[in-house]
Amino acid sequence: MIPLNTQELLEILDATPAAQNIMLVGRHGIGKSEILTHYFEQRHMRVVPLFLGQMSDPGDLIGLPRPMQSDGEKTIGRTVFMPPYWWPEEDQPIVLFLDELNRARPEVLQTIMDLALNRKLAGRALPAGSRVIAAVNAGEEYQVTDLDPALVSRFNIYQFQPTAAEWLLWAEQNKLDYRVRQFLQAEPIWLDGNEGQKEGIDTGLEKSPDRRAWKKVSDLLLGQEDLREVHRKMVAGIVGTAATSQFFASISHTKVLSGMEVLLDFDRHKMVLQKYQLHQLAMVNEGIFRFLEAGDIQPNQVETVAANLTSYYTLLSKSKSTEALAHFASVYDKGAYQKAILFLLDHTPKVYDKLKKFIAKL
Repeated sequence: MIPLNTQELLEILDATPAAQNIMLVGRHGIGKSEILTHYFEQRHMRVVPLFLGQMSDPGDLIGLPRPMQSDGEKTIGRTVFMPPYWWPEEDQPIVLFLDELNRARPEVLQTIMDLALNRKLAGRALPAGSRVIAAVNAGEEYQVTDLDPALVSRFNIYQFQPTAAEWLLWAEQNKLDYRVRQFLQAEPIWLDGNEGQKEGIDTGLEKSPDRRAWKKVSDLLLGQEDLREVHRKMVAGIVGTAATSQFFASISHTKVLSGMEVLLDFDRHKMVLQKYQLHQLAMVNEGIFRFLEAGDIQPNQVETVAANLTSYYTLLSKSKSTEALAHFASVYDKGAYQKAILFLLDHTPKVYDKLKKFIAKL
């Protein structure tokens, strides 16, 4: 199965014809529906999520039958299906997102066959240009239905594995709580759950972290600077006790400066930066690129950010160890932060040139 990160998924959505169906395989809570909805809504296409695992019979999908009263002047004893609530009233293409496909009942899956092949339900055709995208959960912890090979053959199948760096950039853009962002930058293993961790009695209700859960933690803590024992218990109810223990241990130490703090007020933080160890500077490096990529810089801040970025690069260059500068260069060289690279090129050309020369020597 072909693995895709978020950027690769967006490129495949661009390149795949509407007539071809896509199936994404991955854990719950990794952002499949959010990413697809955002992508298609930007293209003015309505996204209809259908949670197939919640449907008890095909009628939930195709609509309810009713007798046809007449055909012109004739009375006809035939049955027709009323359109379901989500069926497009206008002849505009839609995106059907078939979530939890492998948790659907077998009789519901039979209905999906005609939809995936012919774009029809009960003889009614979807508007031209409509898309069909399915998502399935993968892992031993899920109760799933085996999919018919004939149904599987009607989809282009990819394993969706968004990277931690992509989620952290999203978290920066959406201003998630800084403690959540810093913890998951330092300990990305906890973003999607630390495999092998088993908590307490096996009740089937053990909580483990995922990306959706960390968003809930951020919503809970945002604006709460003084965390109490009740906050610890609330977080544990969202991500589990193991992740909570690690999270609160991390925030009990001195907070690492964010990229925004460094680039907006370098002089104030210079002395602290000079005392940082390599792992702390690495976190600052990542934070700087995410801040530049997020594009939250106001026009009246551009000159300040450019000057402070130059000062920060000079600080790394004058360090006795070149490892922090090498890490800064490696973040640049990955090419994941295109807006940040453009900022370097447009507003700090000297830093850009020095960085290119440093990379050439590595």
